[in-house]
Amino acid sequence: MSIPRYDKKLSYTDYLSWSGDEPIEIINGIPHNMSPGPSTKHQQVSMNLSYQLMNFFISQNCQVFAAPFDVRLFSAGKSDDEVFHVVQPDISVICDENKLDEKGCAGSPDLIIEILSPSSAKMDKMKKRNLYERAHVKEYWIVDPLNELVEVYHLDKNELYGKPLFFSTEDTVESFIFKELKIEVGEVF
Repeated sequence: MSIPRYDKKLSYTDYLSWSGDEPIEIINGIPHNMSPGPSTKHQQVSMNLSYQLMNFFISQNCQVFAAPFDVRLFSAGKSDDEVFHVVQPDISVICDENKLDEKGCAGSPDLIIEILSPSSAKMDKMKKRNLYERAHVKEYWIVDPLNELVEVYHLDKNELYGKPLFFSTEDTVESFIFKELKIEVGEVF
C-alpha cells in the first residue's frame, strides 16, 4: 500500500499521530513505508547480533536496542514539530545516556545495524546510508542475510563514510569505534 502525497513535511508530531495501516519512517519530512513483517531469517540474524552485542556491552556504558525503537535524528534542542527524520533501525547502540528518553533516542546512535530484506535494500543502502552519514552515526553495518555478508561503514577524519569493508562467513567483523568488539560473521547467519 502506498502512502498518499502530502503538501507539507511530516514531523515527529505527525509520526506520533500516524493512523495508517502500515508503520512508517520519516526521512526529510517524507513518509516511507516500512518493510512488511521480517522473515524468519531476518529475525534469526537480528537475534544473533543482538545477543552478541548485549554480551559485549553489558559491562560498558552503552545500551543496545532492537526495532521497533524510534531514533529521532537531528533533534537536539528541537520540539517534536521540528524533527523531520524518524527511523527504526534494526539494531541501535547508544553510549550517551543523555540521548535516551521515554520516546527512544534523540540524536545519533554510535552504531546502527540494518538487516536487508528484498523490499528494504535500496532504502538501507542508499537513503539511510546517506542519512546516517549526514547525522554522523559513527559506524553503520548493513547485514545481508541472503548473501551472508556484512558491509561496514565508519566515519573517517572528514566525517564521511568512504568505501565500505565487506565481511563474509569466514571473517570476523572488527568494529572501528569499539576496538574490542569482534563478531564472527558465521555465527550471525
